[in-house]
Amino acid sequence: MNNTPIPQAVYSPITRSAIFIVATVSDGDAHADTVRSLCGDIAGLVRSVGKRVPAGNLSCVCGFASDAWSRLFGNPRPASLHPFREFEAGNRRAMATPGDLLLHIRADQMDLCFELAMQLMRRLGDAVTVVDEVQGFRYFDMRSMVGFVDGTENPEGDDKARFTIIGDEDAAFAGGSYVLVQKYLHNMDAWNDLTVEAQERIIGRTKLDDIELDDAVKPSCSHSTLTTLEEDGEEVKILRDNMPFGQPGKGEFGTYFIGYARSPAPIEQMLENMVVGKPPGNYDRLLDFSQAVTGGLFFVPSADLLEALSEREPGTAG
Repeated sequence: MNNTPIPQAVYSPITRSAIFIVATVSDGDAHADTVRSLCGDIAGLVRSVGKRVPAGNLSCVCGFASDAWSRLFGNPRPASLHPFREFEAGNRRAMATPGDLLLHIRADQMDLCFELAMQLMRRLGDAVTVVDEVQGFRYFDMRSMVGFVDGTENPEGDDKARFTIIGDEDAAFAGGSYVLVQKYLHNMDAWNDLTVEAQERIIGRTKLDDIELDDAVKPSCSHSTLTTLEEDGEEVKILRDNMPFGQPGKGEFGTYFIGYARSPAPIEQMLENMVVGKPPGNYDRLLDFSQAVTGGLFFVPSADLLEALSEREPGTAG
């Protein structure tokens, strides 16, 4: 019998729509019980709502922040789960903001995302307070709000699991993952005032056909350079499923960054490279036009553990 834990839908198919919900858990044992109870029902709610459009690729990933894990589930706890690491240099900042619970809802149709979000929030009721909710959309041919193709270097095939799913290094939490989220707002007027060539040097890729610039012309401060990591001669990858969002009438344009990995370390290193610079001062020039206004780190238990957590009391080992 194969007892390998089944991951949540961390690397589900790319979809057209998404809703990101970050919430804090209200004080009181009854509210904690409500959140724990939902852990056992998420999979069933996804099946019930998704049945309406079988080809809609509906999924939901649920994650918990460090303090929330301690309060809701106690010990043992995931080995690398800790509060969001902040980075600051000059007027650039990767900031931590409140958030105990993350719900990452994806589907090819927004109505499926919307219905599942309603069902989940109805179940949670006043046990949580939503501190951030973003409805994201797929922008043309996988492009970000700034016009470049996003997620080009995501792992493919078997590498998806190898780079995103915990294994024997933390056996009690095998099948789980870590996810880091940030909501970025862009100054699109200033960005669009740049020439395409200037934008390409900031990103490190061509805008039209998404080809990486030659090392001879790509600046060391380009976004692609600073977010490329190597270990033992191999590139270390994370899985991004970023989504544009915005309200043109209000002049709000943004990107919701979401990155999955089997350890938070590579994502945090990328953030440090971007904000502080590598070496310090050689920072990501994209941050001259983009500001992070939220930040959170969450642990995503395997689907098996998520269901089992509905019966777990803080301080228990089961």
